[in-house]
Amino acid sequence: MKAVGNGTPAAAGRPKFTEIERKFLPAHDGWRALPATRLHIRQGYLCLDPERTVRVRLCEGRAFLTVKGKNRGAARAEFDFPIPEQDGLLLLERLALRPFVEKIRRRIELGALVWEVDEFAGENSGLVLIEVELEDENAPLVLPDWVGREVTGDPRWANSALVREPFSRRRA
Repeated sequence: MKAVGNGTPAAAGRPKFTEIERKFLPAHDGWRALPATRLHIRQGYLCLDPERTVRVRLCEGRAFLTVKGKNRGAARAEFDFPIPEQDGLLLLERLALRPFVEKIRRRIELGALVWEVDEFAGENSGLVLIEVELEDENAPLVLPDWVGREVTGDPRWANSALVREPFSRRRA
């Protein structure tokens, strides 16, 4: 099995398997009018340890096993391994914690960045989160007007937290 990283080449001076991601709540749904690639994602967690999470993700006929370290600001270690789809299905059904995290991801390209808007389903229905991966944690970032409050580093908005406490069960 070969680690493939987070899908982007490593920047100079940055470890190869580091994800730098900022996360936001939407200000409004203006993102819906933009051209986007849509992906259906279904994922489950095998480990929810505070120092690391292990998840299995199914997305458009492909499966991945991902290990993520604890956040350090907007950065954390991430190792992403493609696995056979059947193995992903078995891991999800037999070993993953419930509830699963299901979402439609819209990938919106704006300039050099790709904004990912996740609209959750199931027990997390009603939740929308926006993420953007960066090459440098301190890079200036111009936010589209539909991007609202930043929740980077707030553990309540991590996908793994949606297993422990689904959005539908949260108090206002």
